[in-house]
Amino acid sequence: MPDLDRTYRIGPIHLAPSVLPRNGWTFLAAAFFSIGLMIFISIGQTYILNEHLGVPESTQGAISGQLVFLTEIVTLLLFLPVGVLMDRIGRRGVYAAGFLFLALTYVLYPLAESVEALYFYRVLYAIGVVAVAGGLSTVLADYPAERSRGKLVAIVGVMSGLGIVLISQGLGAMPKVFTGAGFDGVTAGRLTHFIVAGLAVAVALLLLWGLKPGLPVRLQDRPSVRELFVGGFAHGRNPRILLAYSSAFIARGDQSVNAIFLVLWGTLAAKATGMESASAVMSGTLIFVMAQISALVWAPVLGPLLDRIDRVTGLAICMALAALGNLSLLALEDPLSSYGPIFFILLGIGQISVYLGGQSLIGQEAPAGQRGSVLGAFNVAGAIGILLITPVGGYLFDRVDPRAPFIVVGVINVLLVFASIYVRMRHSPESQRTSASERV
Repeated sequence: MPDLDRTYRIGPIHLAPSVLPRNGWTFLAAAFFSIGLMIFISIGQTYILNEHLGVPESTQGAISGQLVFLTEIVTLLLFLPVGVLMDRIGRRGVYAAGFLFLALTYVLYPLAESVEALYFYRVLYAIGVVAVAGGLSTVLADYPAERSRGKLVAIVGVMSGLGIVLISQGLGAMPKVFTGAGFDGVTAGRLTHFIVAGLAVAVALLLLWGLKPGLPVRLQDRPSVRELFVGGFAHGRNPRILLAYSSAFIARGDQSVNAIFLVLWGTLAAKATGMESASAVMSGTLIFVMAQISALVWAPVLGPLLDRIDRVTGLAICMALAALGNLSLLALEDPLSSYGPIFFILLGIGQISVYLGGQSLIGQEAPAGQRGSVLGAFNVAGAIGILLITPVGGYLFDRVDPRAPFIVVGVINVLLVFASIYVRMRHSPESQRTSASERV
């Protein structure tokens, strides 16, 4: 039985008391797969809409937005209950169950014979997303010692980015590999999705073996279920936590816009040149991968910085970088142009910056006994962001311009730069001490 007061390290990361190196390494492995296996549905869905179902290109943006809208309705309803469940029964089982739901989705998705069937399968996917995203963010808040929080967030960002790149690029290329081997397009799509499903099952088994079992606090310290339900949103009275919730709103929206509309924009642009579906999806995926590689390189630069400055100041910087990345697309008309990678690099830096800034802030501010519930509310805010931004983005993508969803996100980034500056000036520990001394 481990010494509850002893602390361990994995590389440069100091772990919280009682978290073993095996737990830490298992979590990093899970982080590699978590977001990549969630995001793969955007790549697979683009292929299914084009190859399996033959959906007209003029409606694909709207359909993609509606599918995400349904997903976020379900996640909105479930994030807080799942957070409460994690606080009551522990993180490990819930996190692993999420991967099993993702696996079930990837088995069923390529078997759909209509767009309507995709809506049903999206409900199963949403349950998996709630458990996986909730598990990732909650364990990320649990495992580091405070002095290593920014570093672990950055390393998880790197692992997530690597997973996104390798899963998107590697598994995203499988339909082309299978069609090249003589399989028809539909069979190629099914085989690819079945491989992804098997990978999700393997990750679930890894989590059950290697994550820390049990509860993050002693039995007598556990709040009641009612306190856990109320606590997540009640903590929003803290302006710094409320700001973190706002960052989740736009971070998840930004991530969703990039995963859906960047791939779709590149795919449709490639098809307009005469490419067949598998090759066009590869071209669209490559654009997304460029953004993720830039995020991968930037994360270890930003993470240590967030440990050295006030995390609200860090969030303001992160929002400014995201605004730059999204709004810069106003100057890019063709995603396949030779200078396009410059814009996708900026986009990837901005996306990972908002993710790292928000996770660092909420991880610092969330109280240990209600961390699952607070992270549940944090993820609810993210679900609301996707819920509002994605369908609007899908409509604007089809009716106005493929760049429009990114511009919407960029404008919100700018607003949150000013919100971060306000919170930093009025509600930082230093300003509160100054205000108290003035009252005395």
